[in-house]
Amino acid sequence: MASTWHVFFATWDEPEHLAAGVELLDRGYYEYDTEHPPIGRVLLALGPWLAGAHSYGTPPPSGVTEGEDILYRDGKYDLYLTLARAGALPFLGLLLFVTWLWARRMLAGEGAALLAVVLLLSVPPVLGHAGVAALDIAAAGTILLALYTLDRWLDTPSWSTALLFGLASGFAMGTKFSAVPYIGMSLLALALTHWILGKRTPPAHRATVGMRLAELVIVGVAALVPLFIAYGIRTPNAARVAVRYDWAVSYLLQQGGMDHALGVLFAHLWLPREMQDLINGMVAVKAHNDEGHLSYLLGETRMMGWWYFYLVALAVKTPLPLLAGGSVGVGLLAREGWRTGDNWRFTPAVLAVAILLFASGFSHINIGIRHVLILYPLLALGGAWLVTRAWQGLKRMPDRRMAAAGKVVLAAVLTWQLSTLCTAWPDYLAWFNETVSHPERVLVDSDLDWGQDLRRLEKRAADLKIRHLSLAYRGTADLSREPLPPYVILPPHQPATGWVAVSWLARTRNPTDYAWLNGYQPVEHIGKSIDLYYIP
Repeated sequence: MASTWHVFFATWDEPEHLAAGVELLDRGYYEYDTEHPPIGRVLLALGPWLAGAHSYGTPPPSGVTEGEDILYRDGKYDLYLTLARAGALPFLGLLLFVTWLWARRMLAGEGAALLAVVLLLSVPPVLGHAGVAALDIAAAGTILLALYTLDRWLDTPSWSTALLFGLASGFAMGTKFSAVPYIGMSLLALALTHWILGKRTPPAHRATVGMRLAELVIVGVAALVPLFIAYGIRTPNAARVAVRYDWAVSYLLQQGGMDHALGVLFAHLWLPREMQDLINGMVAVKAHNDEGHLSYLLGETRMMGWWYFYLVALAVKTPLPLLAGGSVGVGLLAREGWRTGDNWRFTPAVLAVAILLFASGFSHINIGIRHVLILYPLLALGGAWLVTRAWQGLKRMPDRRMAAAGKVVLAAVLTWQLSTLCTAWPDYLAWFNETVSHPERVLVDSDLDWGQDLRRLEKRAADLKIRHLSLAYRGTADLSREPLPPYVILPPHQPATGWVAVSWLARTRNPTDYAWLNGYQPVEHIGKSIDLYYIP
């Protein structure tokens, strides 16, 4: 993953995440894009800040210009971007560690637990999103920790396990607000399945309803601790906090049902400034989801997304051995958990269904597999269980030749899975499995093109000694500060001659904008996301 850092230009979200984190560390404010909470951003910005990056005070709410200034002004673009991307490493480590902990609880032996970690590491989208200074791998790691502690609390109810679950949940919510529905849906689903399984095979010590409610209070209070730390250790701009909070209350009051009731409550309830900031961020996410986000799938664009978006994304962005083996393994684990009353083995299937139900049924922000990376550890657990069971079955086969043939097939499938570490390098972010020959016809935004190949274009333009370039590129780069040849921005619907470079994100915002290029063949592909043409 680290070997890809120098290959790619800053992706779409990285400058703003960096700006928000540096502003908090340098000035004590948190004003940029408050739709995301501070914890992950601070860790991403810590390395650049210690290396000399500082805030320039660009007016909020957008932090893109601020992020560009941080990266460009000191002449340390590569250093700051590399240090920011290194800030994702602890979250990748957390994701792997919790996967290992979970695997040890439900699989037989340390080898099987290690296999689950290796299978997870061989998923290109996991490495791709862990290789950029964004919040998606951070969200996956912290949410997985919260779900693991949730299962521990439900399986072994006590004040200590409730406290751990609460702290982990607060940590996850302070990293990315998608943790709120994911943990909430998982809590309801796992509580129901634990109750059903408990009816079938009663535990030795059943917690009373009163004990559970008391522990739930502990969970709620403990969850507030990381959030109050994240939002509290700074010198806030009280006026801006008030403006943002008033906007959040006003937005809720304009809605109906429960949203309106919450707006009435918040309008009459005194809350500390930390809670006002937290509520503003959550309402901002809700408003974004209510309004939708321009998304692309299978050649079509929509604002409100598709219920099957993440199903398609999983089908084309997951290595086929893990997609098939992990899905079957999760199902068989659930069957065994049902038969034996083992909550732990039933959990991966329940979590996968709960998360997919929310993502498919309620999310209108369909901009990449990155929003459901949390599903990959669950598939890795199922895949590791299936492989170990298959291996044990082959060892017990009386026919040695058939057993040897089976072991060869199993080894070949595992080799196929692990080969993605080499075959996908360095384009883990833009990787698609063997079912897709033209990725641009399926998914684009952050799955194929996140603005990452601009640096490759610059190098290739220099090699070709291009004197003039017509460019259609979508990203947060300040093109005037980049070592491009003399260029013009290519307007939609206006054919040009000479050298033309077009990114797939630009071509798919409105598929008719650059449809005139369909009559030409590109001279070459720049990385995975930009086509370079020479038009006579």
